[in-house]
Amino acid sequence: MMAASETSPDTVRAGRPRDPAIDVAVLEATLAALFSVGYTRLSLEEVARQAGTTKPAIRRRWPGRSHLVLAALGSRLGAVTAPDTGCTLCDLDECLKLFARAFQCISPDVLGPLLADCAGDRELRETFMTTLFEPPRTAVQRTLARAYERGDLREEVDPAVVLDLLGSFVYYRVLFSHLPVDDREIEHAVETLLRGVAGDYRQLLEHSRQTSATSEMHSLHA
Repeated sequence: MMAASETSPDTVRAGRPRDPAIDVAVLEATLAALFSVGYTRLSLEEVARQAGTTKPAIRRRWPGRSHLVLAALGSRLGAVTAPDTGCTLCDLDECLKLFARAFQCISPDVLGPLLADCAGDRELRETFMTTLFEPPRTAVQRTLARAYERGDLREEVDPAVVLDLLGSFVYYRVLFSHLPVDDREIEHAVETLLRGVAGDYRQLLEHSRQTSATSEMHSLHA
């Protein structure tokens, strides 16, 4: 006989609606567990205990640990808005900081093992990309499109390659945690990239200085 705590998904759908408070409690407990014991040692039993619910209740919402962790991280990352100041240097600098902020709250001992668990499952891998990588990537893509429309970037440069160059700088350093991803490093990466892809870097730099004449946000303007 099936216990009350092990009610089938069909029974749940036919009965009372799912309690959103449990969802929130489980996601918060998952984040707490991730940052206390890491991904590989995280257990659904401990998450259930911390959230004041049961393992079957978690399983009804998320089929496995990877799904649960992705949902928890997605709730932490939130929405990503593409910067649009009219200054390509400022916008791309802020774009890289979007990438950095999105992943600096996920420690390498969480991101690496989670990616490894998702890599062999097509559906999970797509969820991984959609949840963690696509939001900041889409924001940067929009910013690059505006830079091309303004004529700030050379037409023959493939925007997809530029997008990957920007993203991979952060991914590589965050995933392996061997070098910093601070503001100065980000500004230097933007400067290096734009010297290669800008139609007229000197003109772009001058426009940036004029646009941000009263701003101290980026030392690139100096």
